[in-house]
Amino acid sequence: MINFTIYKNENSDHPSGSEQAKQWVTFVHGAGGSSSIWFKQIRDFRKDYNVLLLDLRGHGESKPTLKTAFKQKYTFSALAHDILEVLDHLKIEKSHFVGISLGTILIRQLAEMYPDRVQSMILGGAILKMNFRSQILMRLGNTFKYVLPYLVLYKFFAFVIMPKKSHKQSRSLFINEAKKLYQKEFIKWFKLTAEINPVLKWFRQVELNIPTLYVMGEEDYMFLPSVRKVAENHYKTSQLFVIENCGHVVNVEQPNAFNTAVLSFIQTTK
Repeated sequence: MINFTIYKNENSDHPSGSEQAKQWVTFVHGAGGSSSIWFKQIRDFRKDYNVLLLDLRGHGESKPTLKTAFKQKYTFSALAHDILEVLDHLKIEKSHFVGISLGTILIRQLAEMYPDRVQSMILGGAILKMNFRSQILMRLGNTFKYVLPYLVLYKFFAFVIMPKKSHKQSRSLFINEAKKLYQKEFIKWFKLTAEINPVLKWFRQVELNIPTLYVMGEEDYMFLPSVRKVAENHYKTSQLFVIENCGHVVNVEQPNAFNTAVLSFIQTTK
């Protein structure tokens, strides 16, 4: 099972505890990150909810076992199953899900497969479309993935996705996390991008009946335009919150604005 950490709300097991205190919020990081990227969220969220942090396959403390090392391909549904396994293990029937970057795709994939387990989706720095520029990058990356040391590739992507001076903290956080990945792991995650377009196309077309909040930085030039469109089209369930002076990694760059927006959204979902 992938590595997880839980922070139980002290009122969650108390008979007189509020309904809110019994609810779960599950955090899903992006590729090359780990659950440590949520350090600015834990304190605010555990005041009212039970918190579950996950390390995705090959990230953080979820080191690949021999068994998984030989399993060939990563798919979005296999990675979503990893998350489901933890929920089942902890007997969590339903949770709010907060994701960042590639983690948002896994949450949406999980919701697609098991909608009754997902109370709401909060998708930060959501990826709903790879624009032309990002597709060229992915091709470049694919061409060089066996040749270049993966950190060079990763730094390059970090700069393209988070180009500004003010995004430096997010970049270095992600690069430091990426250093802990094995090259083989990185390549497996990278290959996932090959199946990203059909998956995203489907997500853009199909609106699930689950309350969804997109939290985007106004400087997330690569991904914000397509999210605006989808949020308008999926108006029955979706809201968009744009944080000023903020890049792709919204929860790290503007934690207070992020936490306030997300917590007030979760409180309004039944």
